[in-house]
Amino acid sequence: MSVRRTAAVLAATAVLGAVIAPAASAADSSPSPSPSVALPSGLFGSADPTYDGVWRQSLALLAQHTVGVRPAAKAVYWLTGQQCANGAYAAYRADVTAACDAKTQVDTNSTAAAVQALGALGGHDDATGRAVTWLKSVQNKDGGWGYMAGGPSDTNSTSVVIGALKAVGKKPASVTKDGKSPYDTLVKLSKVCGGEGGGAFAYQPDKTGKLVANADATAAGVVASLGQGFVAEAGLEPYDLTQCVIAETPNRTDAGSNGADYLARSLAKTPYLKSALPGAKDQPDYGNTADAVVALSADGATKLAKEPLAWLEKNSADWAAKSGPAAYAQLIFAAHATGTDPRDFGGKDLVAQLNATGPAPAAAAGASASPSEKKNDEKKDDGNGLGVWWIIGVGLVAGIGIGFLISGRNKKRQL
Repeated sequence: MSVRRTAAVLAATAVLGAVIAPAASAADSSPSPSPSVALPSGLFGSADPTYDGVWRQSLALLAQHTVGVRPAAKAVYWLTGQQCANGAYAAYRADVTAACDAKTQVDTNSTAAAVQALGALGGHDDATGRAVTWLKSVQNKDGGWGYMAGGPSDTNSTSVVIGALKAVGKKPASVTKDGKSPYDTLVKLSKVCGGEGGGAFAYQPDKTGKLVANADATAAGVVASLGQGFVAEAGLEPYDLTQCVIAETPNRTDAGSNGADYLARSLAKTPYLKSALPGAKDQPDYGNTADAVVALSADGATKLAKEPLAWLEKNSADWAAKSGPAAYAQLIFAAHATGTDPRDFGGKDLVAQLNATGPAPAAAAGASASPSEKKNDEKKDDGNGLGVWWIIGVGLVAGIGIGFLISGRNKKRQL
């Protein structure tokens, strides 16, 4: 949703589809900012924002809102100021006074993440409206989205857009292209029960058209199949066990529950998911584990989420401190989905730690904003384009641990 999912890491890849950096989930390292570059005062995090500025800002603002913290006005202004006139967002624009053009590498993930944050905060209907209009304009014929406009649909990108649609009150099932909705894409990218990786979601089909199980894409796909976003609520009908549902004509909830079953089976071996980064064999993927906790809880498997959540409470502190705001946000989302206090997460206050990575919050929930804080400082430019960033973008969402989606067992579903 998760794309996902889903912004604390940058890594490079030489082969299309063989990616290494998460956009929505696991971030085991962060690039250091160039000493010659002064980071904007409204930006969260101290690492180079080139590839994840909008992503980490969006997750940080959304996490603050989720726990009742009103973000600093300048942090919100920074995010709205990154938007192009056509509604799209790039990962980061160092100079927002320059109009977006064909060289501005806008992408669906940054755009959808910003919509989720601004939609939750409220008061940004113009910005979110233009962003959703742009997202609809680049929807693929199969109903899904790729990282860049024109790129093939993938589970993570489609999931984060579903979360954006939900954030502005739209039903993803009604957002179609050539009669196909994003849910059609998710079902198409889910593996049938039985065999290796049965029930999981793939990021994309491989070169031969085969679907390869991907834990990161699965966590995103599970939550998105519920029509939820980064901030997911626990399933209405808790259950203890999962099973892969074999259906002649699978629907999105079947695909989602099958994905939850795959995650539960993976977490039965160890209380954490393992990193898919080259050279990181058997190493924990903290972000993907947090996303899996959200996915299991969203599907109603709250008891199955307890062990990986407890593992995160005990072991994630160093990872989060190293990785920055997006990592703290992912842990807050996991705490929220399970009803855990993020201010006492393994003895750590995730909210205070997140707040410390950005400008001081304006106030706790309920405080009214001043007239000056309510002003919208959006910059109007336009942009488009593919290029080398499409390969980098694939790396950011292709299931190496992005960082943020379900079953006939849960009767009440959001469309």
